[in-house]
Amino acid sequence: MALFGRRAVTPAPLDGVDVVLADLDGVVYAGAGALPHAVESLNRARDGRAAIAYITNNAARTDASVAAHLSELGLATDPSDVVTSPQAAMRLLAEKIAPGSTILVVGGDGLVVEVEKAGFVVTRSADDAPAAVVQGFAPEVGWTQLAEAAFALKTPEEEGGIPWVATNTDWTIPQSRGIAPGNGTLVSAVHTAVGRLATVAGKPETPIFQEAVARFGAQHPLFLGDRLDTDILGANRAGIASALVLTGVDRPKHVLAAPENSRPTYILGDLRELHEPYPEVQVKDGVATVREARVAIDGADVRILSEGDRAIDLVRAGAAAIWASGRAIFGFRVPERLYADPFHRP
Repeated sequence: MALFGRRAVTPAPLDGVDVVLADLDGVVYAGAGALPHAVESLNRARDGRAAIAYITNNAARTDASVAAHLSELGLATDPSDVVTSPQAAMRLLAEKIAPGSTILVVGGDGLVVEVEKAGFVVTRSADDAPAAVVQGFAPEVGWTQLAEAAFALKTPEEEGGIPWVATNTDWTIPQSRGIAPGNGTLVSAVHTAVGRLATVAGKPETPIFQEAVARFGAQHPLFLGDRLDTDILGANRAGIASALVLTGVDRPKHVLAAPENSRPTYILGDLRELHEPYPEVQVKDGVATVREARVAIDGADVRILSEGDRAIDLVRAGAAAIWASGRAIFGFRVPERLYADPFHRP
């Protein structure tokens, strides 16, 4: 069901969904701990007979370790329920290099295990003449690994150099203490050194979504994410309905400013709202209405006519008004109240 519906109350986001594809960091957990309401909401979805699977750009851990962590949090999960960006990276590398080739790995165990499972040989040194470089996030990645990647990638690919695949380019990663640098910052360091761009396997590229849909035979999947630039953009590119949940990286101000290709089907304060009827968003004569919340476009001003009784409805109404205008947010004067952020975040 699109954000702009025709009925007074639409079905809940989960209605008709056969597979829920959930991001992890910022959606299910932040650091080691579960986010409020995430575990019970996902278990309730499973009880409602939707399959639950997980898609993660995080390359630091294996699918087995992710499944074990989720199970400890109360979400019974098998390794096969977890689709990782290293798995998508191996699909790309299989198209680029010969079976059994040596690959320079920048990353941790999650990436090493997938490289070996795919039949490649792992090296950490550019002196071993690797056939490709694959790079993923791990807390232990430092200057030495980044330097080896730069040494191996010194020749541009169009001049006979080797392929370079990044599991993802997320700039940040939510942690229990706050927002930390992600793999995108590390990939950028190598890019700055060698002047090359990596091929990206994970979100927002489509291979990781295609792998998930095929693995679970999804006919009507719903993807849950916390980032517009990777999660929602990737789901849109893959033709999958999406819900942005405001428990991770992106905040209400980011939602209001979302470009057209990164706008979610649903905007949720937390995962409990998966089970609630999703309200109709009406836009008429520049006024967006969501239940009791009303936001108007008045020339260069965005005006709050009514805040309503739910903060999430005000965000939905504000986004609808700005999106329907066809104008970028920097062309408006936006009241600070519309940026208010009472939603949980790490």
